[in-house]
Amino acid sequence: MHFPDETPARWRKSSYSNGNGGNCIEHDDASPGRVRDSKDPDGPALAFSPDAWQSFVSAVRSGEFGTF
Repeated sequence: MHFPDETPARWRKSSYSNGNGGNCIEHDDASPGRVRDSKDPDGPALAFSPDAWQSFVSAVRSGEFGTF
């Protein structure tokens, strides 16, 4: 998925982040489906189609992946 350069990212840390350097992701409010590792903000970002991202979020909310 391509994200135009004119769309500045608005990264927001997961609400599940404990602030203690744990395993956290940030998601881009400007481009839903774009995520990155909060511990490596200059590293790569992953991009998912809106449908794939919604499927993932729904699966996490329903407990499909267990508890973390």
